[in-house]
Amino acid sequence: MTDHLSSLIRAVEKADSSSLLLEAVENLASARFEGAIPTLIAALSYNNPGAAVAAVDGLIQLGEPAVPALLEQLDLHNYTARAWAIRALAGIGDPRGLVTLLGVATADFSLSVRRAAARGLGMMKWHWFPDELLEVAQEEALEALLFVAQQDEEWVVRYSAIVGLQALAHAIPSTHPEWKAQIQSQFEQMAVNEDSWAVRARVWVAQQNLQAETVVQLAGVEEQHSPLSAKDWQTILGKLYDRKGQERLVLAEGDPRRYRDLAVSLSPQTGSL
Repeated sequence: MTDHLSSLIRAVEKADSSSLLLEAVENLASARFEGAIPTLIAALSYNNPGAAVAAVDGLIQLGEPAVPALLEQLDLHNYTARAWAIRALAGIGDPRGLVTLLGVATADFSLSVRRAAARGLGMMKWHWFPDELLEVAQEEALEALLFVAQQDEEWVVRYSAIVGLQALAHAIPSTHPEWKAQIQSQFEQMAVNEDSWAVRARVWVAQQNLQAETVVQLAGVEEQHSPLSAKDWQTILGKLYDRKGQERLVLAEGDPRRYRDLAVSLSPQTGSL
């Protein structure tokens, strides 16, 4: 396996044309070796969109092991690579990418990146979240997706917000029926007032889907064990706290200081998360 991985990486490094590079990255991605992650991430910065798409697909297939390196990529100054990394994070749905997707969906200048982030927010691996953090995280995702659906000027981004809201509605626990009601109300408004017929059509699909909700999509998924550690969850919580603190300067129901108690409640669960 090591020899095969090495040969695939060498093919990427030695590719001297766009077509050869695309083929080499596709072959490396399809092999699904965790050792390929650094090379696939490097491919995100190449001036070859086809290779970048193949690298993103490969990173999504590898899933959780690719997330730490993707998050490191976000700290670099190459916007093109950063944009592709965000697409990969959105496709993986790892909770460690949540705060990044929240910010990107509502504020990034690239419509294609906002589009990926909006879809990714709804399709987060919500079943990984500990109960104590799920409420906070879903509330933030709901707020961001409603903002995008209402305010984004690009129809393709609003379209993805509908996809995200539909997925989020399925994941919302029965303890928060008011959140699902907010989503349904947003769909009702857009079904009448949305300018884009493509977005209206997607709203109608979402409405029908929620009306006929059978929870088939989530069957058995709650059984999956989260690979994240208590330290990971503390980091996620800290980022949410910082985000909320920047957004709201006055005390309210969503006051970020309530997160402090949540952080304390999560700390003793180090061995159980």
